[in-house]
Amino acid sequence: MSKILLVTGGSRGIGAATCYAAARDGWRVVVHYRSAADAAEAVAAGIRAGGGEAEAIGGDVASEPDVKAIFAHCKRRHGRLDGLVNNAGILPQIGRLADFDLARWNRTFAVNATGTFLCCREAVRMMSPQYGGQGGAIVNLSSMAAVLGAPNEFIDYGASKGAVESLTTGLARELGPDGIRVNAVRPGLISTDIHKSSGDAARVERLAGGVPLGRPGTPEETAAAIVWLLSEAASYVTGSVIAVSGGR
Repeated sequence: MSKILLVTGGSRGIGAATCYAAARDGWRVVVHYRSAADAAEAVAAGIRAGGGEAEAIGGDVASEPDVKAIFAHCKRRHGRLDGLVNNAGILPQIGRLADFDLARWNRTFAVNATGTFLCCREAVRMMSPQYGGQGGAIVNLSSMAAVLGAPNEFIDYGASKGAVESLTTGLARELGPDGIRVNAVRPGLISTDIHKSSGDAARVERLAGGVPLGRPGTPEETAAAIVWLLSEAASYVTGSVIAVSGGR
């Protein structure tokens, strides 16, 4: 029987690349989306066309009722959950903190940090032996912004990803006895269309010269690290944050 994996924000970029890579690794993939239903269905269809198993499901990770419904679907349809990738996130417009309003700050944290918390909590309620589960693996998506701080761009985004890393550390230690591994991947400058939402579509090209490896990364390179952390090859790895940043 295939193991069941939920990938939030699986309709594009790193999320879509992770869905495809996980399917090739034998996972049955639940492709989550918030609004891009057609794109998510296309990812699921692409996986099925390649001989894998996949389906799409919608919902807002910042909404507790939506998150509960997503996990209820997984339990009802599959009876279990073996892996979770918390990839869904938003990148706000480039700006300076003095110009941010509270609504922007709250929305960034609601999706990136609170959404990760909600999905982790519901995953634990399916994976933990205390709830009848059999253990599992969780991979959270952080960002090099958590380390670099993203000054003059999006400090709120960096702070939200710092919260994700702290959550990863604490949860890994809390869930080790339950057979649940929790890790994070910290992408650097990756070529995805999320940068368009910052208002600087050329951001990747503009900053690529500052990457020690001399180029931006790809979604597929990031996905490879995520899928490795989900796999048995990483069976003794928990509480780790892997930078996929080209040395940035």
